Formats: sequence, C-alpha cells, structure tokens
Amino acid sequence: MTESSTTSPRRAAIIVNPSKPVDFDVNALVAKHCAENGWGEPIWLETTKEDPGVGQAKEALAKGADIVIAAGGDGTVRCVAEVLAGGDTPMGLLPMGTGNLLARNLGMDVTDFDGAMAGALAGTERKIDVVRARRDNKEQVFLVMAGVGYDATIMADTNSDLKDKVGWLAYVDAGIRNLPGKPVKASVVIDGKTVSQRGVRSVMVGNCGKVQGNLEIFPDAKVDDGLLDIAVLAPHHGKLGWLSVLAGIIGKGKTKDTAVEYFQGKSVEILLESDEDYQLDGDHEGEGKHVLMTVDPGALTIRM
Repeated sequence: MTESSTTSPRRAAIIVNPSKPVDFDVNALVAKHCAENGWGEPIWLETTKEDPGVGQAKEALAKGADIVIAAGGDGTVRCVAEVLAGGDTPMGLLPMGTGNLLARNLGMDVTDFDGAMAGALAGTERKIDVVRARRDNKEQVFLVMAGVGYDATIMADTNSDLKDKVGWLAYVDAGIRNLPGKPVKASVVIDGKTVSQRGVRSVMVGNCGKVQGNLEIFPDAKVDDGLLDIAVLAPHHGKLGWLSVLAGIIGKGKTKDTAVEYFQGKSVEILLESDEDYQLDGDHEGEGKHVLMTVDPGALTIRM
C-alpha cells in the first residue's frame, strides 16, 4: 500500500472576515487552489463582531488544519496570529482589508489574490517576530504597529462609512480633525532604562516600518530583527507644531529636533499620567495609562 493512499490530504483553514467587501468569490478561489495543489476540502470559518478571529483560529487547530489563512484585514491577521504564535502551524495571508499593512511590509502584492492563495499553499516559509503587549493583566499580540495617544485616537475616530468609500484616506480625515490636543506626561522605559520623560502626544511601537500611503514611520524596522522600534511624538507648541513632527519623520529622526525621538529595544514600558487611547494594528482597544510590550523573536511562521 502506498503512502499516498494511507495519508489524508492536507487541509487549509480559511478564517474570513465576512464584513470585508471584495469583488470576487472567495470560496471559489480557495477551492480552486486547494484542488490544484492536492489539498483536501478547506475548513471554512467566519469571524464575528464578538469574536474577530481568536476562537476561529483555535477551532482550526482543533480540526487539524495544516495551515491557517487569515482572509481579512490586519485586525483578522492579528487575532489569528495571537493563537498561532509560538506554535508550528504556519499562517497564510489573503489580504482583504483597508490597509493590509503586514502583507505590504512583507512585500506582497495585495491586489494579487491568486498569488496570495498559491503562496499560502505552496510557497516558502519565513519566521517573523511577534510583539506581546500586556495591559491591565491582559496580553494581546500585534505584528505591525501599536501606540498610545494621538495615533490611537485616529483609529478610534475614523468614520467607518467613509473608510468603506475612500479606504485609508479616512484615517487622514480623522488625523486632521484630532490635530488639536494637549500633551500628556509620559515615561518611556526601554530594556529597563528610562529614555524619555516628557509631555507627548503619542508613543508608537513598531514591528514593521510602513503604514498607510506607504509612509515609512520606522525607517530601521525589520519584521525579523528581534527588536522593537519606538517613536516618541512631541510636537512643538503652536499651530505649526505638527510640522516639526512631519519633518522629523521625513528626516528619519536624524535631525537635532526633539519633536520625534527614535529608540530601539527588546522591551518597552509606557507609563502615562492619565488614560489615553490605545491601539494594536489599527484596532482601538480602549484607553489605558500603562502598557508593557516585549518582542518574541521568530514566533510566527508565515507561508507566502
């Protein structure tokens, strides 16, 4: 008896966010690629508002999935990664969100859905870092970027209807509306050492470098370098204060202006004087004034 006749075909689990509108038949695309690559019938799991991916990823593993493919935006990807991180089962990406920032930072063509599916089933594997964020005794992970302050307020205040119509430009609208605001006193501790203690508008922590519009926030960030990249944003007072931040980002933090300060490390602890908005990979996660983030090197396997 041959090995192929006694071994069950590999199965892919597809965790899809049904709220993401796409102009193609996702079921047909997945079925086609599974058949072409000799995989068995896919395991189809849909996210819900109450469970955006964690429960579905656990179910996929319980059903013996050989790969778990996140079909949605960065929020879906983050929730699936929360379950797969530290394990042996790889994750595939079928980018269907507004930003698809992890896919873009990994060099994927986010408009090539056939290529994404083919890569997930028959591509090469690479290990990337995962960042574990602990706040109020709750641990979550992120893969792209997190932050407290102004950047998280943008995520909280983005108009969802506008986002459906114009995509990532909706974040620009929210950003402009929230430019006015007061700084909050913050302490930033990296690898156990206090590196900044001042009034800030935002502290951002990156695992990748690029955000919407291909803007590079963290010029030195690599998704597999075992390091966090931290940016402290403290615009000067006055109506033109944010121009100093923009200049600092464009100058990649190499000017003497302290409106933007860059740091790297394996862990960062952010302590704020008052509660501020908090976001992980574009998902607003409420408010807080203390969070500890640590990098978990090579914890997640991506096949693409």
